[in-house]
Amino acid sequence: MEHSHPATGVPDTIYVNGRIRPGSRTPGLAARGERRDEEDEAYEALAVSRGRVTALGTDREIRDLAGPRSEVVDLRGHRVIPGLIDGHMHATRAGSTWSSELHWTGMSALTDALTSVGEAVRSAPPGRWIRAVGGWHHTQFKENRPPSTAELDAVAPDHPVYVQALYDLAVLNSEAMRVLGLDSWTGLPSGTVERDPLTGRCTGVVRGLGAFNRCLAAIPGPDAAAERASTRAMFADLNAVGLTGVVDPGGFGMAPERYDPLFDLWRAGELTVRMRLYVSAVDAGHEVSQLEGWLRHAQTSFGDDMLRMVGAGEVVHFGCHDFEGLEPFSLMDEAYEDLLTISRRVAERGWPMHIHAVLDSSIDRILDAWETVHRQIPLDRLRFSLAHADTISPRNIRRLAALGAGVVTDDHQVFKAGASAACWGAEQMASVPPLGDLLEAGVQVGAGTDATRASSYSPWLSLWWLHEGRSLDGSVQRAPRHNLSRQQSLDLYTRGSAWFSFEESDRGHLRPGARADLAVLSDDYFTVPADLIPSITAQLTVVGGRTVHASGPFRA
Repeated sequence: MEHSHPATGVPDTIYVNGRIRPGSRTPGLAARGERRDEEDEAYEALAVSRGRVTALGTDREIRDLAGPRSEVVDLRGHRVIPGLIDGHMHATRAGSTWSSELHWTGMSALTDALTSVGEAVRSAPPGRWIRAVGGWHHTQFKENRPPSTAELDAVAPDHPVYVQALYDLAVLNSEAMRVLGLDSWTGLPSGTVERDPLTGRCTGVVRGLGAFNRCLAAIPGPDAAAERASTRAMFADLNAVGLTGVVDPGGFGMAPERYDPLFDLWRAGELTVRMRLYVSAVDAGHEVSQLEGWLRHAQTSFGDDMLRMVGAGEVVHFGCHDFEGLEPFSLMDEAYEDLLTISRRVAERGWPMHIHAVLDSSIDRILDAWETVHRQIPLDRLRFSLAHADTISPRNIRRLAALGAGVVTDDHQVFKAGASAACWGAEQMASVPPLGDLLEAGVQVGAGTDATRASSYSPWLSLWWLHEGRSLDGSVQRAPRHNLSRQQSLDLYTRGSAWFSFEESDRGHLRPGARADLAVLSDDYFTVPADLIPSITAQLTVVGGRTVHASGPFRA
Protein backbone atom coordinates (compact mmCIF):
# COMPACT_ATOMS: atom_id res chain seq x y z
CA MET A 1 0.00 0.00 0.00
CA GLU A 2 1.13 3.55 -0.75
CA HIS A 3 0.31 5.86 2.13
CA SER A 4 0.88 9.56 2.74
CA HIS A 5 3.34 10.43 5.48
CA PRO A 6 2.70 11.45 8.13
CA ALA A 7 -0.62 9.65 8.58
CA THR A 8 -3.59 11.93 7.97
CA GLY A 9 -6.18 10.15 10.07
CA VAL A 10 -9.50 8.66 9.06
CA PRO A 11 -10.35 9.31 5.38
CA ASP A 12 -13.38 11.34 4.36
CA THR A 13 -14.04 9.05 1.40
CA ILE A 14 -12.75 5.72 0.19
CA TYR A 15 -13.13 4.48 -3.38
CA VAL A 16 -13.11 0.68 -3.66
CA ASN A 17 -13.51 -2.10 -6.23
CA GLY A 18 -11.87 -0.23 -9.07
CA ARG A 19 -8.95 -0.41 -11.48
CA ILE A 20 -6.95 2.66 -10.57
CA ARG A 21 -4.04 3.84 -12.71
CA PRO A 22 -2.44 6.53 -10.51
CA GLY A 23 -0.15 8.05 -13.13
CA SER A 24 3.53 8.79 -13.29
CA ARG A 25 5.77 9.81 -10.42
CA THR A 26 8.06 11.73 -12.77
CA PRO A 27 6.58 13.74 -15.68
CA GLY A 28 8.02 12.86 -19.07
CA LEU A 29 9.88 9.72 -17.97
CA ALA A 30 7.79 7.15 -19.83
CA ALA A 31 7.39 9.43 -22.81
CA ARG A 32 11.17 9.41 -23.34
CA GLY A 33 10.98 5.66 -23.77
CA GLU A 34 12.48 4.64 -20.42
CA ARG A 35 11.02 1.66 -18.60
CA ARG A 36 8.63 2.59 -15.85
CA ASP A 37 7.14 -0.03 -13.58
CA GLU A 38 4.05 1.97 -12.68
CA GLU A 39 2.84 1.82 -16.30
CA ASP A 40 1.47 -1.61 -15.36
CA GLU A 41 0.36 -0.61 -11.87
CA ALA A 42 -3.29 -0.91 -10.98
CA TYR A 43 -4.73 -0.45 -7.52
CA GLU A 44 -8.16 -1.52 -6.33
CA ALA A 45 -8.88 1.35 -3.97
CA LEU A 46 -7.82 4.76 -2.74
CA ALA A 47 -8.54 6.97 0.26
CA VAL A 48 -9.18 10.71 0.23
CA SER A 49 -9.02 13.18 3.11
CA ARG A 50 -9.40 16.96 2.97
CA GLY A 51 -9.35 16.93 -0.81
CA ARG A 52 -6.15 14.94 -1.21
CA VAL A 53 -5.26 11.32 -1.88
CA THR A 54 -3.97 9.74 1.32
CA ALA A 55 -3.54 6.07 0.37
CA LEU A 56 -3.60 3.59 -2.52
CA GLY A 57 -3.94 -0.14 -2.06
CA THR A 58 -6.14 -3.19 -2.12
CA ASP A 59 -9.79 -3.07 -1.14
CA ARG A 60 -8.99 -4.67 2.20
CA GLU A 61 -6.13 -2.28 2.97
CA ILE A 62 -8.18 0.81 2.20
CA ARG A 63 -11.34 -0.43 3.94
CA ASP A 64 -9.24 -0.97 7.07
CA LEU A 65 -8.49 2.77 7.09
CA ALA A 66 -12.16 3.82 7.01
CA GLY A 67 -14.02 5.10 10.03
CA PRO A 68 -17.75 5.08 10.77
CA ARG A 69 -18.25 8.42 8.99
CA SER A 70 -16.14 7.65 5.92
CA GLU A 71 -18.14 7.64 2.70
CA VAL A 72 -17.63 4.45 0.67
CA VAL A 73 -17.88 4.70 -3.14
CA ASP A 74 -18.08 1.39 -5.02
CA LEU A 75 -16.29 1.89 -8.35
CA ARG A 76 -17.97 -1.23 -9.79
CA GLY A 77 -14.80 -2.38 -11.51
CA HIS A 78 -14.43 0.76 -13.62
CA ARG A 79 -11.13 2.24 -14.77
CA VAL A 80 -9.99 5.27 -12.76
CA ILE A 81 -7.44 7.79 -14.05
CA PRO A 82 -6.15 11.16 -12.83
CA GLY A 83 -8.45 14.02 -13.83
CA LEU A 84 -7.65 15.30 -17.31
CA ILE A 85 -6.07 18.75 -17.76
CA ASP A 86 -6.50 20.48 -21.11
CA GLY A 87 -3.23 22.34 -21.57
CA HIS A 88 -4.59 24.82 -24.13
CA MET A 89 -8.31 25.59 -24.22
CA HIS A 90 -10.05 28.94 -24.67
CA ALA A 91 -12.62 28.13 -22.02
CA THR A 92 -13.23 31.62 -20.60
CA ARG A 93 -14.12 32.98 -24.04
CA ALA A 94 -16.27 29.95 -24.85
CA GLY A 95 -18.18 29.94 -21.60
CA SER A 96 -20.09 33.18 -22.12
CA THR A 97 -22.01 31.82 -25.15
CA TRP A 98 -21.75 28.06 -24.53
CA SER A 99 -25.44 27.52 -23.77
CA SER A 100 -26.62 29.46 -26.82
CA GLU A 101 -24.51 27.48 -29.30
CA LEU A 102 -24.75 24.04 -30.83
CA HIS A 103 -21.84 21.69 -30.23
CA TRP A 104 -21.14 19.19 -32.99
CA THR A 105 -18.33 17.39 -31.17
CA GLY A 106 -18.52 13.67 -31.80
CA MET A 107 -21.08 13.86 -34.62
CA SER A 108 -20.04 11.62 -37.47
CA ALA A 109 -22.81 12.47 -39.95
CA LEU A 110 -23.88 15.77 -41.47
CA THR A 111 -27.50 14.62 -41.19
CA ASP A 112 -27.12 14.56 -37.39
CA ALA A 113 -25.77 18.11 -37.41
CA LEU A 114 -28.70 19.29 -39.52
CA THR A 115 -31.12 17.50 -37.19
CA SER A 116 -29.64 19.42 -34.25
CA VAL A 117 -30.33 22.69 -36.08
CA GLY A 118 -33.95 21.66 -36.62
CA GLU A 119 -34.36 20.69 -32.97
CA ALA A 120 -32.94 24.05 -31.85
CA VAL A 121 -35.38 25.89 -34.12
CA ARG A 122 -38.37 24.16 -32.51
CA SER A 123 -37.53 25.60 -29.09
CA ALA A 124 -36.26 29.02 -30.22
CA PRO A 125 -38.44 32.14 -30.29
CA PRO A 126 -38.83 33.99 -33.63
CA GLY A 127 -35.66 35.77 -34.71
CA ARG A 128 -33.34 33.82 -32.36
CA TRP A 129 -30.01 32.99 -33.98
CA ILE A 130 -29.02 29.33 -34.25
CA ARG A 131 -25.26 28.86 -34.38
CA ALA A 132 -22.44 26.34 -34.14
CA VAL A 133 -19.24 28.35 -33.80
CA GLY A 134 -16.18 26.18 -34.39
CA GLY A 135 -15.25 22.89 -32.78
CA TRP A 136 -16.30 20.93 -35.87
CA HIS A 137 -15.06 20.31 -39.39
CA HIS A 138 -16.45 18.58 -42.44
CA THR A 139 -13.74 15.90 -42.24
CA GLN A 140 -15.53 14.43 -39.21
CA PHE A 141 -18.69 13.76 -41.25
CA LYS A 142 -19.06 10.67 -43.40
CA GLU A 143 -20.30 13.00 -46.14
CA ASN A 144 -16.97 14.89 -45.87
CA ARG A 145 -18.53 18.28 -46.59
CA PRO A 146 -20.11 21.18 -44.68
CA PRO A 147 -23.85 21.88 -44.89
CA SER A 148 -25.14 24.02 -47.72
CA THR A 149 -27.29 27.12 -47.42
CA ALA A 150 -30.17 25.18 -48.98
CA GLU A 151 -29.87 22.44 -46.34
CA LEU A 152 -29.87 24.99 -43.56
CA ASP A 153 -32.90 26.71 -45.13
CA ALA A 154 -34.76 23.38 -45.18
CA VAL A 155 -34.42 22.86 -41.42
CA ALA A 156 -34.52 26.55 -40.40
CA PRO A 157 -36.51 28.59 -42.93
CA ASP A 158 -37.41 31.43 -40.54
CA HIS A 159 -34.49 31.64 -38.10
CA PRO A 160 -31.03 33.02 -38.93
CA VAL A 161 -28.39 30.27 -38.85
CA TYR A 162 -24.59 30.63 -38.70
CA VAL A 163 -22.34 27.56 -38.63
CA GLN A 164 -18.54 28.06 -38.59
CA ALA A 165 -16.19 25.19 -39.41
CA LEU A 166 -13.10 25.82 -37.23
CA TYR A 167 -11.50 28.91 -38.79
CA ASP A 168 -11.95 27.57 -42.35
CA LEU A 169 -15.33 28.89 -43.43
CA ALA A 170 -18.82 29.67 -42.23
CA VAL A 171 -22.14 28.89 -43.89
CA LEU A 172 -25.22 31.06 -43.43
CA ASN A 173 -28.82 30.31 -44.32
CA SER A 174 -30.93 32.74 -46.34
CA GLU A 175 -32.49 34.38 -43.28
CA ALA A 176 -29.06 35.07 -41.79
CA MET A 177 -27.90 36.55 -45.09
CA ARG A 178 -30.96 38.80 -45.13
CA VAL A 179 -30.52 39.96 -41.52
CA LEU A 180 -26.84 40.73 -42.10
CA GLY A 181 -27.36 42.34 -45.50
CA LEU A 182 -24.60 40.08 -46.78
CA ASP A 183 -25.11 41.00 -50.45
CA SER A 184 -24.16 44.61 -49.70
CA TRP A 185 -21.02 43.92 -47.67
CA THR A 186 -17.92 45.85 -48.72
CA GLY A 187 -14.48 46.56 -47.32
CA LEU A 188 -13.39 42.94 -46.84
CA PRO A 189 -10.61 41.18 -48.79
CA SER A 190 -11.49 39.54 -52.09
CA GLY A 191 -12.85 36.04 -51.62
CA THR A 192 -14.08 36.71 -48.09
CA VAL A 193 -17.70 36.59 -49.21
CA GLU A 194 -18.25 33.83 -51.77
CA ARG A 195 -20.41 34.90 -54.73
CA ASP A 196 -22.03 33.02 -57.57
CA PRO A 197 -19.92 33.75 -60.70
CA LEU A 198 -23.05 34.08 -62.87
CA THR A 199 -25.38 36.13 -60.70
CA GLY A 200 -22.89 37.86 -58.40
CA ARG A 201 -25.11 37.06 -55.45
CA CYS A 202 -23.77 35.63 -52.20
CA THR A 203 -23.78 31.85 -51.87
CA GLY A 204 -23.93 31.91 -48.06
CA VAL A 205 -20.25 30.99 -47.55
CA VAL A 206 -17.83 33.43 -45.88
CA ARG A 207 -14.16 33.06 -45.00
CA GLY A 208 -11.62 34.83 -42.81
CA LEU A 209 -11.53 36.34 -39.32
CA GLY A 210 -12.87 39.66 -40.55
CA ALA A 211 -16.02 38.09 -41.96
CA PHE A 212 -16.46 35.76 -38.97
CA ASN A 213 -16.16 38.61 -36.49
CA ARG A 214 -18.57 40.77 -38.48
CA CYS A 215 -21.17 37.99 -38.43
CA LEU A 216 -20.72 37.22 -34.74
CA ALA A 217 -20.85 40.90 -33.78
CA ALA A 218 -24.34 41.09 -35.27
CA ILE A 219 -25.65 38.31 -33.03
CA PRO A 220 -27.07 39.69 -29.75
CA GLY A 221 -24.94 38.73 -26.77
CA PRO A 222 -26.09 37.48 -23.37
CA ASP A 223 -26.41 39.60 -20.25
CA ALA A 224 -24.15 39.09 -17.24
CA ALA A 225 -26.43 36.56 -15.52
CA ALA A 226 -26.76 34.52 -18.72
CA GLU A 227 -22.97 34.54 -19.18
CA ARG A 228 -22.48 33.15 -15.69
CA ALA A 229 -25.11 30.45 -16.20
CA SER A 230 -23.63 29.58 -19.59
CA THR A 231 -20.11 29.31 -18.18
CA ARG A 232 -21.41 27.09 -15.38
CA ALA A 233 -23.08 24.84 -17.98
CA MET A 234 -19.82 24.61 -19.94
CA PHE A 235 -17.94 23.41 -16.87
CA ALA A 236 -20.59 20.72 -16.35
CA ASP A 237 -20.01 19.48 -19.91
CA LEU A 238 -16.24 19.50 -19.40
CA ASN A 239 -16.62 17.51 -16.17
CA ALA A 240 -18.75 14.99 -18.08
CA VAL A 241 -15.76 14.05 -20.25
CA GLY A 242 -13.37 13.79 -17.30
CA LEU A 243 -11.79 17.25 -17.39
CA THR A 244 -10.81 18.62 -14.00
CA GLY A 245 -8.42 21.36 -15.16
CA VAL A 246 -7.88 23.82 -18.01
CA VAL A 247 -4.93 26.01 -18.93
CA ASP A 248 -6.61 28.95 -20.68
CA PRO A 249 -4.19 30.79 -23.01
CA GLY A 250 -6.17 34.00 -23.36
CA GLY A 251 -6.34 34.62 -27.10
CA PHE A 252 -8.08 37.04 -29.43
CA GLY A 253 -10.41 39.58 -27.89
CA MET A 254 -9.73 38.65 -24.26
CA ALA A 255 -9.89 42.05 -22.61
CA PRO A 256 -9.97 42.11 -18.78
CA GLU A 257 -13.77 42.44 -18.61
CA ARG A 258 -14.18 39.16 -20.53
CA TYR A 259 -13.06 37.37 -17.36
CA ASP A 260 -15.89 38.79 -15.21
CA PRO A 261 -18.23 35.75 -15.44
CA LEU A 262 -15.37 33.40 -14.53
CA PHE A 263 -14.31 35.47 -11.52
CA ASP A 264 -17.95 35.79 -10.41
CA LEU A 265 -18.28 31.99 -10.34
CA TRP A 266 -14.95 31.71 -8.54
CA ARG A 267 -15.98 34.15 -5.83
CA ALA A 268 -19.25 32.24 -5.41
CA GLY A 269 -17.38 28.95 -4.99
CA GLU A 270 -19.06 27.51 -8.10
CA LEU A 271 -16.06 26.49 -10.22
CA THR A 272 -15.86 22.75 -10.92
CA VAL A 273 -12.78 22.92 -13.17
CA ARG A 274 -9.42 24.26 -11.99
CA MET A 275 -8.65 27.26 -14.21
CA ARG A 276 -5.10 28.45 -14.91
CA LEU A 277 -4.96 31.71 -16.85
CA TYR A 278 -2.57 33.30 -19.33
CA VAL A 279 -3.50 36.84 -20.40
CA SER A 280 -3.11 38.35 -23.87
CA ALA A 281 -2.77 41.60 -25.73
CA VAL A 282 -6.08 42.66 -27.26
CA ASP A 283 -5.43 45.32 -29.91
CA ALA A 284 -2.82 45.23 -32.66
CA GLY A 285 -0.35 48.08 -32.30
CA HIS A 286 -0.88 48.37 -28.54
CA GLU A 287 0.64 45.10 -27.39
CA VAL A 288 3.47 46.53 -25.30
CA SER A 289 1.25 48.92 -23.34
CA GLN A 290 -1.57 46.41 -22.88
CA LEU A 291 0.67 43.67 -21.57
CA GLU A 292 2.40 46.25 -19.36
CA GLY A 293 -1.03 46.92 -17.89
CA TRP A 294 -1.48 43.24 -17.02
CA LEU A 295 2.03 43.12 -15.54
CA ARG A 296 1.44 46.20 -13.37
CA HIS A 297 -1.99 45.26 -12.05
CA ALA A 298 -1.85 41.48 -11.76
CA GLN A 299 0.47 38.97 -10.16
CA THR A 300 1.62 35.58 -11.36
CA SER A 301 0.37 32.80 -9.07
CA PHE A 302 -2.40 35.05 -7.73
CA GLY A 303 -5.48 33.02 -6.82
CA ASP A 304 -6.16 29.71 -5.15
CA ASP A 305 -6.43 26.02 -6.01
CA MET A 306 -9.48 26.59 -8.26
CA LEU A 307 -8.43 29.74 -10.17
CA ARG A 308 -4.94 31.07 -10.61
CA MET A 309 -3.14 33.60 -12.78
CA VAL A 310 -0.09 32.06 -14.51
CA GLY A 311 1.49 34.26 -17.15
CA ALA A 312 1.37 36.20 -20.43
CA GLY A 313 0.18 34.68 -23.71
CA GLU A 314 -0.77 33.26 -26.15
CA VAL A 315 -1.26 36.47 -28.15
CA VAL A 316 1.87 38.32 -27.08
CA HIS A 317 2.12 40.32 -30.31
CA PHE A 318 -0.09 40.21 -33.39
CA GLY A 319 2.96 40.56 -35.60
CA CYS A 320 4.32 37.31 -34.14
CA HIS A 321 1.13 35.30 -34.62
CA ASP A 322 1.41 32.97 -37.63
CA PHE A 323 -2.16 31.62 -37.30
CA GLU A 324 -2.33 28.10 -38.77
CA GLY A 325 0.88 28.46 -40.76
CA LEU A 326 -0.94 27.94 -44.06
CA GLU A 327 -0.40 31.44 -45.42
CA PRO A 328 2.90 33.24 -46.10
CA PHE A 329 4.17 34.77 -42.87
CA SER A 330 7.28 36.56 -41.64
CA LEU A 331 7.96 37.86 -38.16
CA MET A 332 9.15 41.34 -39.13
CA ASP A 333 11.83 43.40 -37.37
CA GLU A 334 9.42 45.87 -35.74
CA ALA A 335 7.36 43.04 -34.24
CA TYR A 336 10.58 41.32 -33.16
CA GLU A 337 11.75 44.40 -31.26
CA ASP A 338 8.39 44.60 -29.48
CA LEU A 339 8.58 40.87 -28.69
CA LEU A 340 12.04 41.41 -27.20
CA THR A 341 10.73 44.27 -25.04
CA ILE A 342 7.70 42.25 -23.89
CA SER A 343 9.76 39.13 -23.17
CA ARG A 344 12.22 41.14 -21.07
CA ARG A 345 9.44 42.80 -19.04
CA VAL A 346 7.64 39.47 -18.50
CA ALA A 347 10.89 37.91 -17.28
CA GLU A 348 11.68 40.88 -15.02
CA ARG A 349 8.30 40.42 -13.36
CA GLY A 350 8.94 36.67 -12.93
CA TRP A 351 6.02 35.63 -15.14
CA PRO A 352 5.94 32.65 -17.51
CA MET A 353 5.19 33.34 -21.19
CA HIS A 354 3.17 31.16 -23.57
CA ILE A 355 3.22 32.12 -27.26
CA HIS A 356 1.49 30.78 -30.36
CA ALA A 357 3.89 29.52 -33.02
CA VAL A 358 3.21 26.95 -35.75
CA LEU A 359 6.04 27.55 -38.25
CA ASP A 360 9.68 26.81 -37.50
CA SER A 361 10.62 30.17 -39.02
CA SER A 362 8.46 31.92 -36.40
CA ILE A 363 9.87 29.75 -33.62
CA ASP A 364 13.41 30.61 -34.76
CA ARG A 365 12.89 34.34 -34.21
CA ILE A 366 10.98 33.84 -30.95
CA LEU A 367 13.89 31.80 -29.60
CA ASP A 368 16.30 34.53 -30.74
CA ALA A 369 14.41 36.95 -28.48
CA TRP A 370 14.20 34.53 -25.57
CA GLU A 371 17.91 33.68 -25.75
CA THR A 372 18.75 37.39 -25.73
CA VAL A 373 16.68 37.89 -22.58
CA HIS A 374 18.04 34.67 -21.05
CA ARG A 375 21.58 36.09 -21.12
CA GLN A 376 20.37 38.82 -18.74
CA ILE A 377 17.52 37.13 -16.84
CA PRO A 378 17.55 33.31 -16.64
CA LEU A 379 14.38 31.91 -18.17
CA ASP A 380 14.85 28.28 -17.15
CA ARG A 381 12.98 28.87 -13.87
CA LEU A 382 10.07 30.69 -15.54
CA ARG A 383 8.78 27.92 -17.82
CA PHE A 384 8.33 29.87 -21.03
CA SER A 385 6.48 27.78 -23.60
CA LEU A 386 5.24 27.48 -27.16
CA ALA A 387 1.72 26.61 -28.23
CA HIS A 388 1.46 24.17 -31.18
CA ALA A 389 5.07 24.06 -32.52
CA ASP A 390 3.83 21.86 -35.37
CA THR A 391 6.88 22.22 -37.61
CA ILE A 392 9.63 22.84 -35.07
CA SER A 393 13.05 21.70 -36.30
CA PRO A 394 15.60 19.54 -34.43
CA ARG A 395 17.82 22.63 -34.03
CA ASN A 396 15.06 24.63 -32.39
CA ILE A 397 14.05 21.70 -30.20
CA ARG A 398 17.59 21.76 -28.80
CA ARG A 399 17.38 25.52 -28.24
CA LEU A 400 14.03 25.13 -26.51
CA ALA A 401 15.39 22.43 -24.22
CA ALA A 402 18.38 24.60 -23.31
CA LEU A 403 16.00 27.31 -22.12
CA GLY A 404 14.01 24.88 -19.98
CA ALA A 405 10.96 25.80 -22.06
CA GLY A 406 8.00 23.60 -22.91
CA VAL A 407 5.46 22.91 -25.65
CA VAL A 408 1.71 22.43 -25.45
CA THR A 409 0.61 20.33 -28.39
CA ASP A 410 -2.98 20.17 -29.57
CA ASP A 411 -5.02 18.09 -31.99
CA HIS A 412 -6.11 20.63 -34.61
CA GLN A 413 -4.29 18.52 -37.21
CA VAL A 414 -6.84 15.76 -36.64
CA PHE A 415 -9.12 17.96 -38.76
CA LYS A 416 -6.68 20.06 -40.77
CA ALA A 417 -3.94 17.59 -41.75
CA GLY A 418 -5.08 17.45 -45.37
CA ALA A 419 -4.83 21.23 -45.76
CA SER A 420 -1.49 21.26 -43.94
CA ALA A 421 -0.12 18.50 -46.17
CA ALA A 422 -1.09 20.47 -49.26
CA CYS A 423 0.89 23.44 -47.90
CA TRP A 424 3.85 21.79 -46.16
CA GLY A 425 4.22 18.52 -48.07
CA ALA A 426 3.69 14.86 -47.12
CA GLU A 427 7.26 14.41 -45.85
CA GLN A 428 6.85 17.22 -43.30
CA MET A 429 3.51 15.80 -42.10
CA ALA A 430 5.19 12.59 -40.93
CA SER A 431 6.55 14.63 -38.00
CA VAL A 432 3.75 17.11 -37.32
CA PRO A 433 4.26 17.59 -34.48
CA PRO A 434 7.61 15.85 -33.75
CA LEU A 435 6.50 14.44 -30.39
CA GLY A 436 9.17 11.76 -30.24
CA ASP A 437 11.95 14.28 -30.83
CA LEU A 438 10.58 16.74 -28.27
CA LEU A 439 10.30 14.12 -25.56
CA GLU A 440 13.67 12.55 -26.33
CA ALA A 441 15.28 15.99 -25.96
CA GLY A 442 13.73 16.32 -22.50
CA VAL A 443 11.34 19.12 -23.46
CA GLN A 444 8.31 19.22 -21.18
CA VAL A 445 5.18 18.60 -23.25
CA GLY A 446 1.55 19.10 -22.30
CA ALA A 447 -1.50 18.30 -24.38
CA GLY A 448 -4.80 19.96 -25.13
CA THR A 449 -7.29 20.77 -27.84
CA ASP A 450 -7.12 24.50 -28.74
CA ALA A 451 -10.91 24.37 -28.34
CA THR A 452 -13.48 25.67 -28.71
CA ARG A 453 -13.25 27.23 -32.17
CA ALA A 454 -10.03 25.82 -33.62
CA SER A 455 -10.83 22.27 -32.50
CA SER A 456 -13.30 20.09 -30.62
CA TYR A 457 -13.29 20.25 -26.81
CA SER A 458 -13.17 16.44 -26.55
CA PRO A 459 -10.05 15.29 -24.70
CA TRP A 460 -10.68 11.75 -25.95
CA LEU A 461 -10.42 12.73 -29.60
CA SER A 462 -7.12 14.42 -28.72
CA LEU A 463 -5.88 11.34 -26.84
CA TRP A 464 -6.80 9.18 -29.84
CA TRP A 465 -4.83 11.51 -32.12
CA LEU A 466 -1.77 11.49 -29.85
CA HIS A 467 -1.80 7.68 -29.89
CA GLU A 468 -2.85 6.96 -33.47
CA GLY A 469 -1.42 9.96 -35.35
CA ARG A 470 -4.21 9.84 -37.94
CA SER A 471 -6.40 12.59 -39.36
CA LEU A 472 -10.13 11.97 -39.32
CA ASP A 473 -10.36 11.82 -43.10
CA GLY A 474 -7.53 9.27 -43.21
CA SER A 475 -5.39 11.45 -45.48
CA VAL A 476 -2.39 11.77 -43.15
CA GLN A 477 -0.57 9.34 -40.84
CA ARG A 478 2.16 10.54 -38.49
CA ALA A 479 5.36 8.46 -38.39
CA PRO A 480 5.37 5.79 -35.63
CA ARG A 481 8.26 7.54 -33.86
CA HIS A 482 5.96 10.46 -33.12
CA ASN A 483 2.96 8.41 -31.96
CA LEU A 484 2.67 7.77 -28.25
CA SER A 485 1.50 4.84 -26.18
CA ARG A 486 -1.80 5.25 -24.37
CA GLN A 487 0.00 5.83 -21.08
CA GLN A 488 2.36 8.36 -22.64
CA SER A 489 -0.60 10.22 -24.15
CA LEU A 490 -2.36 10.27 -20.80
CA ASP A 491 0.82 11.52 -19.11
CA LEU A 492 0.83 14.54 -21.43
CA TYR A 493 -2.85 15.21 -20.71
CA THR A 494 -2.42 15.07 -16.94
CA ARG A 495 0.88 15.74 -15.22
CA GLY A 496 2.38 17.08 -18.46
CA SER A 497 -0.20 19.88 -18.62
CA ALA A 498 0.13 20.51 -14.86
CA TRP A 499 3.81 21.45 -15.43
CA PHE A 500 2.81 24.71 -17.14
CA SER A 501 1.32 26.04 -13.89
CA PHE A 502 4.14 24.63 -11.70
CA GLU A 503 1.82 21.96 -10.24
CA GLU A 504 3.19 18.66 -11.53
CA SER A 505 3.91 17.42 -8.01
CA ASP A 506 0.42 18.34 -6.86
CA ARG A 507 -1.88 17.48 -9.78
CA GLY A 508 -2.13 15.14 -12.75
CA HIS A 509 -1.53 11.95 -10.74
CA LEU A 510 -3.15 10.09 -7.85
CA ARG A 511 -0.13 9.38 -5.66
CA PRO A 512 -0.60 10.00 -1.93
CA GLY A 513 -0.42 13.72 -1.22
CA ALA A 514 -1.80 14.78 -4.62
CA ARG A 515 -5.05 16.63 -5.03
CA ALA A 516 -7.93 14.17 -5.36
CA ASP A 517 -8.89 14.97 -8.96
CA LEU A 518 -10.01 11.83 -10.77
CA ALA A 519 -12.23 10.46 -13.52
CA VAL A 520 -14.08 7.12 -13.51
CA LEU A 521 -14.47 6.11 -17.15
CA SER A 522 -17.33 4.64 -19.14
CA ASP A 523 -14.87 2.33 -20.94
CA ASP A 524 -11.34 1.24 -20.16
CA TYR A 525 -9.08 3.64 -22.02
CA PHE A 526 -6.19 1.17 -21.83
CA THR A 527 -7.97 -1.81 -23.41
CA VAL A 528 -10.83 -0.49 -25.55
CA PRO A 529 -10.21 -0.69 -29.35
CA ALA A 530 -8.40 2.45 -30.45
CA ASP A 531 -11.20 3.67 -32.70
CA LEU A 532 -13.53 3.76 -29.67
CA ILE A 533 -11.29 6.04 -27.60
CA PRO A 534 -13.02 9.22 -28.88
CA SER A 535 -16.37 7.99 -27.54
CA ILE A 536 -15.20 7.53 -23.93
CA THR A 537 -16.91 9.67 -21.28
CA ALA A 538 -16.63 10.03 -17.52
CA GLN A 539 -19.30 8.45 -15.36
CA LEU A 540 -17.89 10.00 -12.20
CA THR A 541 -15.64 13.06 -11.96
CA VAL A 542 -14.14 14.25 -8.69
CA VAL A 543 -12.31 17.55 -8.06
CA GLY A 544 -10.55 17.94 -4.73
CA GLY A 545 -12.50 15.03 -3.31
CA ARG A 546 -15.84 16.60 -4.33
CA THR A 547 -18.08 14.90 -6.89
CA VAL A 548 -18.74 17.35 -9.74
CA HIS A 549 -20.25 14.88 -12.23
CA ALA A 550 -22.09 11.58 -11.84
CA SER A 551 -23.89 9.56 -14.50
CA GLY A 552 -24.75 5.95 -15.32
CA PRO A 553 -24.35 3.69 -12.29
CA PHE A 554 -23.05 6.59 -10.18
CA ARG A 555 -26.05 8.86 -10.65
CA ALA A 556 -27.65 9.60 -7.28
